Amino acid sequence: MAKIVVFGAGGQSARAFIQEATGRGHQVTGVVRDPGRYTDLDVPLVRGDAADADAVAEVAAGHDVALSAVNSPADAPESFYVDITRALLDGLAQAGVGRLLVVGGAGSLEVAPGSRLIDQPDFPAAFKAGAHAHSLSLAQLRAVDSPVDWVYVSPGAYFDPAGQRTGSYRIGTDQLLTNPDGASHISYADYAIGLVDEIETPRFHHTRVTFAD
Repeated sequence: MAKIVVFGAGGQSARAFIQEATGRGHQVTGVVRDPGRYTDLDVPLVRGDAADADAVAEVAAGHDVALSAVNSPADAPESFYVDITRALLDGLAQAGVGRLLVVGGAGSLEVAPGSRLIDQPDFPAAFKAGAHAHSLSLAQLRAVDSPVDWVYVSPGAYFDPAGQRTGSYRIGTDQLLTNPDGASHISYADYAIGLVDEIETPRFHHTRVTFAD
């Protein structure tokens, strides 16, 4: 059993992860800004700020691994995920938590060598700012020399909150995974399976991976 601290525990992807992790017998602590808003979560909740390294260290102490599933608010600055990344790496190192999984974005995945999904003409304009902010976070992870063993996990292009739990997924690296019809998709439930599998049997270190069906 792993002791897992989840930052941004109130979000949809975090909830799918919590359901999968607790269902497999892991001990999960959720970190949110206002625990009173999330009384429906069936795990212990603590108040914390993922952008504050000292706060991260305080709530993460005693855990084996951390998951960041923090979502940026609509008015967040471009540096939002970079700031979160810095604070998490610093705070987890302080707390002696050696492993971090990050719920990342798909926009920085390559559709061809040197050509990212976010740069394609048909990439939805409404999602471009968030995808760019996510890509900056990945760049920050790659640039920092940290004792924390991080894994940035990109979903398929369509990250489906209502999709079924099929129990299977494919694994890639920096290239967008597509099915025979050319679509790129994964449900929150199957993505959560991949995250918990990676916690139980670590295969990737200081790198980005992608999960898709």
